[in-house]
Order: sequence, then C-alpha cells, then structure tokens
Amino acid sequence: MSERDRVQRQEDSIKVRRVTDFHADFDEAEPGQPGAFYFQFILDDGADEHVMRPNVDDGRLLYNLITSAETMYFDTERNRLMLRKVE
Repeated sequence: MSERDRVQRQEDSIKVRRVTDFHADFDEAEPGQPGAFYFQFILDDGADEHVMRPNVDDGRLLYNLITSAETMYFDTERNRLMLRKVE
C-alpha cells in the first residue's frame, strides 16, 4: 500500500471531525416559491465538508445555535451536528 493510500485510508476512518468554519447561504426560488437555506460546514480545516438544507424554521434555529456555541463537531457517519457549550 502506498503512503498516499495509507493516509487516505486513515482520513476516511475519522468519523467525528471538528467544525472549523461554516457558511450560511440562502437561495432565492422562483417568484411565489419558498427559498432554501444551506449551511456548509468545513470540517478540520478543509479535510472534509458537509452541507445541510434545513427548512426555514429549522434554519433559523440552527443558525442561532451555531452562533452561540463555543465549539462544534460533526459526526460524518451519522450526519449529526454536535454543539458544545451553547449559551
């Protein structure tokens, strides 16, 4: 096994990663149609990423939780965002 394959295998085995950045976006829809929120989570400084597409109400709540959390982690196996020390 090459060194590159070994490193890739090791990276793939990591199931919980720290969220090091996130972007909140809103896409406008056709006139009269609801838009969509998107949250892009950058994991371990770009080692991985995940996108969530909550509905409007969940998007507002999620944004408030994210901005009040001290630290965030993302479980890539279960697609679960974990927030630490939410104020």
